[in-house]
Order: sequence, then structure tokens, then C-alpha cells
Amino acid sequence: MVEKSCVKRLQKEYRALCKEPVSHVMACPSPNDILEWHYVLEGSEGTPFAGGYYYGKIKFPPEYPFKPPSISMITPNGRFITQKKICLSMSDFHPESWNPMWSISSILTGLLSFMIDNSPTTGSVSTTAAEKQRLAKASLAFNCKIPIFRKMFPEYIEKYNQQQFAGESLSKQSLISHPKEDQKSLEATSEYTTRPEEQNRVILNDARNKKRGSQKLPVWLLMLLVSIFSIVMALPLLQT
Repeated sequence: MVEKSCVKRLQKEYRALCKEPVSHVMACPSPNDILEWHYVLEGSEGTPFAGGYYYGKIKFPPEYPFKPPSISMITPNGRFITQKKICLSMSDFHPESWNPMWSISSILTGLLSFMIDNSPTTGSVSTTAAEKQRLAKASLAFNCKIPIFRKMFPEYIEKYNQQQFAGESLSKQSLISHPKEDQKSLEATSEYTTRPEEQNRVILNDARNKKRGSQKLPVWLLMLLVSIFSIVMALPLLQT
């Protein structure tokens, strides 16, 4: 059974987060269970996680704040194994180092800092910066497919829709601006491909003309043939 002190503490922390939001951190309790919190960490600029949105859960024990919570991440990120508890000094992996003065905001800020670090721990993985960047770009689309995420963080759904709309607008502008270039390219290609045909046609016509020219008899030869024909026709008359 959840202790009253735990409920009061979590309610107080939620009010504090709403009043003074923490940079790069969003968190809120589940509507049906105040011990289960959902969070989103926004990747810091200048890191491979920049532009990423990392969704996860924090589960508090009924004895909170005297016992630490468990922390896991759901969004593929290249730093932590998804759906597995992460080992932190602020998590239930190390109850001996837990400080009851720590809050949800300090837990998530610590998680964000540890995410940038490359120190190995239980629940961590080793990937390249390029892989982390690829996952960061795909993170919001991945999160938006999760029903509970859509319900808990509608502002990120709106952000995703805006990104999709902006991407479609750029694609349409690209299609509108490229036809002229494509037409020029097509004309150039057409010109390039028809020139050899025209050259072949000219060469063929020249060859035909030369052939026709070679078949015509010279005028002097024609006159000579006419004279010979006239003499041959006149011979019978001379003989008589």
C-alpha cells in the first residue's frame, strides 16, 4: 500500500515541475498510478543525441522518497538497452547511495548527463555516434506509435505533425521548382540523342546524291553517241 507521505511528495514534485519546468526534461505521473511516471528527455545540442526525444518510465516504490525508483528507457537510443532497468547511483541498483533529498527533476537531469557519458553500466550499450544520430532522427516517429505516449504527451504529437507537414511542403516545393530543370535536361538529352540520327540522315542523302551524280553521262559523251548514231543511220543512204 502506498504511504501518504509518498503520494504527497510525488504530488508536490509534479506541481514543482509544472511551475518551473526543467530544461530538456518532461515528466508526469500515470493517470491511474501515481507511482508510475512517464518522462521524455530531449537530446542536448552538440551531442549525437541532438534532435532526439527519448521516452521512458520511472517506477517509484511505495516507500519513496526513502527508497530509490527504477528507471528504464523505451525509445531506441544507442546508449541504453530498451525496456531494461538502468544502473545509476539514483536508481534502485544502489539503494545504499540513495539520498531522500533527490527529486524527479534531479533524477532525470542526472540520467540525461549520464546518457551523454560513455561510461559502461548495467543496461548500457556501446554504439557509434552515427548510429546514435540515426536513432535520434527516428526517435519522435517511434514514440508517436506508442498509444500511451500519444496520450501522455500530446505536445510532442503536435510537434511530429508539424515536422511531417514541413517535410511534405518541402517535397511539394521541390516538385514545383524542378520541372523546368527536368524539361531542360530532357531537351538536352533529346538533342544529344537526335544529333547522330540527323548526321546519319545527311550522310545518307549525300551518298545518294553522289550515286545519282555518278550515274549521269557527261554532255560530250552524249553528243558523241548521237553523232555516231546519225552516221550509222546515214550509211545505207550513201551506199545506194
